[in-house]
Amino acid sequence: MSSSSMFNFRVHRCQPELVQPAAPTPHEIKLLSDIDNQECLRFYFPMIFMYHHEPSMTKKDPVKVLRHALSQTLVYYYPFAGRIREGAGGKLMVDCNGEGVMFIEAEADTTLDQFGDSLHPPFPWFQQLLDDDVHGTQQIIDHPILLMQVTRLKCGGFIVSLNINHTISDATGLKQFMNAWAEMARGAHQPSIQPIWHRELLMARNPPHVTCNHREFEQIILPPNTVKKEDATTIVHQSFVFTPAHVAAIRCLVPIHLRQCTAFDLITACFWCCRTKALQLEPNEEVRMIYTVNARSRLNANQSSLVGYYGNCSAFPVAVTSAGNLICGNPLGYAVELIKNAKAQVTEEYMHSLADLSVIKERCIYNTIRSCVVSDMTRAKYENVNFGWGAAVYGGVVKGGAGPLPGATFIVPHKNAKEGLILLITCLPYEDMKRFAEELDKMFGNQNQPTTSGPSFVMSSL
Repeated sequence: MSSSSMFNFRVHRCQPELVQPAAPTPHEIKLLSDIDNQECLRFYFPMIFMYHHEPSMTKKDPVKVLRHALSQTLVYYYPFAGRIREGAGGKLMVDCNGEGVMFIEAEADTTLDQFGDSLHPPFPWFQQLLDDDVHGTQQIIDHPILLMQVTRLKCGGFIVSLNINHTISDATGLKQFMNAWAEMARGAHQPSIQPIWHRELLMARNPPHVTCNHREFEQIILPPNTVKKEDATTIVHQSFVFTPAHVAAIRCLVPIHLRQCTAFDLITACFWCCRTKALQLEPNEEVRMIYTVNARSRLNANQSSLVGYYGNCSAFPVAVTSAGNLICGNPLGYAVELIKNAKAQVTEEYMHSLADLSVIKERCIYNTIRSCVVSDMTRAKYENVNFGWGAAVYGGVVKGGAGPLPGATFIVPHKNAKEGLILLITCLPYEDMKRFAEELDKMFGNQNQPTTSGPSFVMSSL
């Protein structure tokens, strides 16, 4: 266990305050899209951004700079300052009333260097920087859409922690908001990309009609009195480092015609196979890989009309097979092919069909039994959010798991991303996590080429 797990520090928080738009904004009701409206997005998603001291900014207080810039940014992103309401049939909307976002000023008795190895997920001390159990529940109705804490550090650096209501934005939309906020903090008079609402792009058709197969919503019926393993054991969160040598080793394990696939596809396939072995399932048991796909480039609408769109525009296609097919007698390329085929399902018609399904079935729930969700956060480049203190040491997700998707796994840049390092952040029951790490070591240990040792635990458990 890393010594960073023993690291303790104290944080003094001021009373929460509401930051409102710096100028009058429209008071109106805005409907969320039927993609935004999905049950699986009704939760707060925690993020963290960590910054070193910047000598040229010594005379500036990050709390004051960020608070002022936030109020200016909310003039353009005024729905963030509103409240989510629920209408007939569970339809969500934003009451753009300008009440504001929740902002907490704080001070910690530590420096950034004292965090040591814990400058990337999972963060065992995150609740000191922002309680991720918002309001004691995951209740999203009638509460601030965005909650944040800016914590000064003794070294002159600071940490921005936030919880965002996922129904209003996906990863791409949040990055757009963060960039706008950072631009205002650096002195801009308006965001370089103007936000657009346009949620009608992903509303259900009239009449709605499902034209695609959405297996991510298929529900598996367990035998009576079955206790899911995660309900009876301790779930731990861990990060695993993949080096360029690891990715190259995985690439050598797949057929030549698949070797042009992305590092994300390769790591995801490796993760799926090793995770399935670790779970010790029966060969005939069905396993699923749910894959997050940003669908913006797949919409036939004029792409320039999507610039500035910050709503949810992601799909979660699923690859389905049996545990036996995945781990017995099939090369890693089998998993890669399943994943690539799942990604290819996402078209504009798929997105409209998904919106229609969410209306017809009302509150569709993703199947989480023997399922895992993997999301690529490397392309969002959250570490590039610059409030004037330079790039973040780390910017992105806090841990594995996400709201109603307890098995969510994220692939993010390592703090040494310039060296090509990638982090896989996941969560599993304790014994399964140990076996998962062993399976990763076996996969890389069997390669007859000079690689570093297989991925290993780099953080303490949460």
